[in-house]
Amino acid sequence: MEKKNLVELVLLCVVLVFEGGVCTSVTYDGRALVIDGKRRILQSGSIHYPRTTPEVWPELIRKAKEGGLDVIETYVFWNYHEPVKGQYYFEGRFDLVRFVKAVHKAGLFVHLRIGPYACAEWNYGGFPMWLHFIPGIQFRTTNAPFKTEMEIFLGKIVGLMKEENLFATQGGPIILAQVENEYGNVEDAYGVGGPLYVQWAAETAVDMNTSVPWVMCAQSDAPDPIINTCNGFYCDQFTPNSPSKPKMWTENYVGWFLSFGYPIPHRPVEDLAFAVARFYEYGGTFQNYYMYFGGSNFGRTAGGPLVATSYDYDAPLDEYGFIRQPKWGHLRDLHKAIKLCEDHLVSSEPTHVQLGSNLEAHVYYKSSDDCAAFLANYDSSQDATVQFNGNSYVLPAWSVSILPDCKVAIYNTAKVVSQRAVADNSFARTATVRETSIAPSSWSWYKEHVGIWGNNSFTSPGLLEQINTTKDTSDFLWYTTSIYVDEKGASNQEKDGLLSLVSLGHGALVFINKRVVGFGYGNHDLPNFAMTQKINLNPGNNTLDVLSMMIGLQNYGPWFDVQGTGPFSVVVDGLGNGKTDLSSAEWTYQVGTEGEHLGLDRISMANSSLWTKGKIVPVNESLIWYKVMFSAPEGTGPLALNLASMGKGQAWVNGQGIGRYWPAYLSPMTDCTDNCDYRGNYDQSKCQKDCGKPAQTLYHVPRSWINPGQNLLVLHEEIGGDPSEVSVLTRTGQEICAVISEADPSPVDSWIPNSGFTWNGPQVRLSCEAGWLITSISFASFGNPQGSCGSFVPGACHSDVMSTVEQACIGREACSIPVTSNTLGDPCLNVCKSLAVEALCS
Repeated sequence: MEKKNLVELVLLCVVLVFEGGVCTSVTYDGRALVIDGKRRILQSGSIHYPRTTPEVWPELIRKAKEGGLDVIETYVFWNYHEPVKGQYYFEGRFDLVRFVKAVHKAGLFVHLRIGPYACAEWNYGGFPMWLHFIPGIQFRTTNAPFKTEMEIFLGKIVGLMKEENLFATQGGPIILAQVENEYGNVEDAYGVGGPLYVQWAAETAVDMNTSVPWVMCAQSDAPDPIINTCNGFYCDQFTPNSPSKPKMWTENYVGWFLSFGYPIPHRPVEDLAFAVARFYEYGGTFQNYYMYFGGSNFGRTAGGPLVATSYDYDAPLDEYGFIRQPKWGHLRDLHKAIKLCEDHLVSSEPTHVQLGSNLEAHVYYKSSDDCAAFLANYDSSQDATVQFNGNSYVLPAWSVSILPDCKVAIYNTAKVVSQRAVADNSFARTATVRETSIAPSSWSWYKEHVGIWGNNSFTSPGLLEQINTTKDTSDFLWYTTSIYVDEKGASNQEKDGLLSLVSLGHGALVFINKRVVGFGYGNHDLPNFAMTQKINLNPGNNTLDVLSMMIGLQNYGPWFDVQGTGPFSVVVDGLGNGKTDLSSAEWTYQVGTEGEHLGLDRISMANSSLWTKGKIVPVNESLIWYKVMFSAPEGTGPLALNLASMGKGQAWVNGQGIGRYWPAYLSPMTDCTDNCDYRGNYDQSKCQKDCGKPAQTLYHVPRSWINPGQNLLVLHEEIGGDPSEVSVLTRTGQEICAVISEADPSPVDSWIPNSGFTWNGPQVRLSCEAGWLITSISFASFGNPQGSCGSFVPGACHSDVMSTVEQACIGREACSIPVTSNTLGDPCLNVCKSLAVEALCS
């Protein structure tokens, strides 16, 4: 750092201290980040501010802190902060300063990933579309126009953070900043420009004088002083590119993103905890859950192609902000166990001890007689008993035990002792969900025009690429031309033909003479598609209208910014004169649909005479808009809009874009499992759920978007659905459960150093979401209860402990019951017993 900048920083810090702020120095060495002169072990989690609303930011941050996090990590989304070149937007969901201050108020740090490339399954990877149209520009390489704009935006964000005193050295929470993102994965594709761009990006970032360290993730050639970090499902074997840099993990995937037409991804918490424990076992000091809260891709923010509106990610906090158990609780316990080892972890490098085949220990010494240890069984099938430090320990397959004193195993990654949820998702149809149907007679509709609908259309020879034509102002582009059938010698009967259309993606509705004849589409991995459709043509001229659909702009890969969409080949055959290639014919184009142009999604159009209302609502029709008013459900929590009966389209509530829906696109019937084995390496195709079903049927509506009285719901249905089955769901409580055996470990936070091997013993701990209390106990048995959460029954060994549990829990937000025969009785001597409890919070 230059002497002048250092003097300015010191003076600023003096001013902030005088005004009541606390300046924090942030550096690093080869062992860890160093904050105020102290090495730190840090747990972090990603929460993207635009994927929910400001009203719930504090609650999410509170839950993250209670879950044991020290840091909140977020990207910065250039395309919404600078939607027009030179015009900036930092309001509502995009109020970055407000978000960072909310994290600071909660007492947590911030890792600000400015990029400005985000990826994040966000539209166009976070790049603004106007960037694409700058003459001579090439993204993410040593290209002068791109570097100019990137430096301006980096400077804008860094400047904004400095103005608000949000860097740690100014008394704020930001301890890390990131430039670029996962560029190392694609760098080779940019040739000699790749390394030059990396060097430039690093130098540009450092020159911003943030006074906190910068990182580059997945960037093995990150130049000093930039810290290169790891992204992936496992990072225990990662090594930084310099011994002077700490081992950091910026994206630990807690699950995976959801795409239309795919099963729902799920990562078992036992494997996730194993990955985290292994990382710290091998010298890691900072890891971040991607995502800790995923949220929703509202409006047209979803990237692509075909990324779903839900960005739940199987995260510890679900899409609606509710705690997902047991993932949240088991990770909280892990964080507590690691925190108990912090002083040891930062004091030395680990000493490796081989304990057997696929069995090992890593020991961290604070002094010769003061150590902490991680015992690992990385075999994917065989449990083991190991000897360590003169004691015997049972290690389930694919697990790590943590011993903060090298003696007592206070936590094992495979032994989940936190509470569980009865249902897989927050809005499963249980006693805790209220469903409000919408009367079928309440709906109004508008059937929009097929093909060219306005006077702003234009004509051009050949098939135009869609994105360059629409500039992403709409998902839709109409392609219209005519097909001539020779009338000589022809009767008035229709002529059969065969239409072949090949598209770069992502979907297309085809109309002949204004009647829909086919629908083609790709998928996330292969967005391009070909469709062949029989068509009937009249003698003379016939109209061919193709509505090409863009379903989220590409957000990842080399040169992703120039990947196109839309049809590039249209051929008609079977008309008696050979194949007719229409690809180079004259086409008329119209950007967007008629309903978009009319603004039918806007509140101001709710009472327009354009809408039709009748007793019988048209269903299963393409290109139709629906409108209805519904009353605000009781309560203060989020809503879920059930669109299972609809086909494909977009939804709005009170003018706010809820996102794209596509329940008609079912996932394949194969590759799912009801009994996922967490053991062994995980990837996104393992442990999938809900094969043969839509990726998403429920859509998040934030409560802050709901008016106290009547609310406007608008649907744009593209391929055909039935609005009469649409409903609104709210949660009235939660069903929780736990099953803990006498052999399970005690709660991590009950361990007392130097207490030896005897401590408090296992407990059933139950807790409700804030605002709810335990109102009833539906099951309580001590013995050998059978079944699982939601379906427990007493076993042959059974003690009815209902009254004991009710006395401990009813009317409380949280309760605990010791799992011991002294408290619960002993229905069967000399048998290891379990306590199973199911409870209702409301």
